[in-house]
Amino acid sequence: QVQLVESGGGLVQPGGTLRLSCAASGNIFRVNTMAWYRQAPGNQRELLASITRDARTNYADSVKGRFTISRDNAKNTMSLQMNSLKPEDTAVYYCNAVVETVIIDTYWGKGTLVTVSS
Repeated sequence: QVQLVESGGGLVQPGGTLRLSCAASGNIFRVNTMAWYRQAPGNQRELLASITRDARTNYADSVKGRFTISRDNAKNTMSLQMNSLKPEDTAVYYCNAVVETVIIDTYWGKGTLVTVSS
């Protein structure tokens, strides 16, 4: 069984910063591509950023230049540094990972709420 647990969400003022973390645990052989998604009320879940095991990254246009994704392969963790936050960044943020155990499967965390408001 694999678990992904996000942390670091909260309330921040516009223009502020926040750092999210995701930790993968369980009977893991290897964690491959990891990604951050978010979902605002009434919207579909949106892919924000992804990072491969060899640290190749991709970003959605909506966060490019403001958010930075990173990972630590030794600890099976991933982070999202969020700068210059806007009210429209308010959403539940989810961690996603492709994990090898005895099979290869995709896992999701339960999400962490980020609220950008004055």
